[in-house]
Amino acid sequence: MVSSMFADLPLWTVALLAVSSFLGSALSAALGVGGGSFLIIVMANVLPPIALVPVHGVVQLGSNAGRAWLTRSHRENAIVGWFFAGSVVAAVLSLWLLNQFDASFIPVAVAAFILYLSWGPLPNIGLGRKPWGLALGGLITTSVSVLVGATGPLVSAWLGRDGVSKWQYTANFSSCMTSQHILKLAVFGVAGFAFTPWLGVIGLMIVAGYIGTKVGLSLLDKLPEQLFKTAFRWVLTVLAARILYRFFFAA
Repeated sequence: MVSSMFADLPLWTVALLAVSSFLGSALSAALGVGGGSFLIIVMANVLPPIALVPVHGVVQLGSNAGRAWLTRSHRENAIVGWFFAGSVVAAVLSLWLLNQFDASFIPVAVAAFILYLSWGPLPNIGLGRKPWGLALGGLITTSVSVLVGATGPLVSAWLGRDGVSKWQYTANFSSCMTSQHILKLAVFGVAGFAFTPWLGVIGLMIVAGYIGTKVGLSLLDKLPEQLFKTAFRWVLTVLAARILYRFFFAA
């Protein structure tokens, strides 16, 4: 009975997902980015490929919406609005893109993308103060998000951090990610993904993520950012490498 509430997943998997949601949200709130990448790479190790991106999207929607609400007084509405406009265009295009992609390759795409985000060049693009730059960012990152889920670092690079406080950045970033996840979930809904069997897992992870957000915000400005980011990069690398090894060598 308990198992059926959580998409017939083993209870240890459900517990792992809840803890990962808590840690991912706390990381995003405290360091500004990274929690979504951590969560999806954990999920890619234990969930069916077809469920990976949509379930992650709902959970991240809950996490980012909570963070956006808690920091709403610092949000710059023009930035969020222009990003949303580009994301709407991406959502329409993604309906076609999703049908061209074999679901069995999604974990591999996620792992490769996470490795690039961890070790590849990710410049501070900083186009997020210009309307056309924001709309373009919404278009590109939302399109990518439909396939690999965790585009938080790309959105962060696009928005840039120069000239804004940590609180402003967190509010803008969380609001942009919230709009992106809403549209992505609409795409998967239209494509026919059945969310109902996953509602128990999703609900538990959202609650854990909200608690993690509260804890992470309390640690904002207190954590040694560079030390955590270095350790975090290696954790992501190990988890991504495990997925690639299983796909190419342990099949």
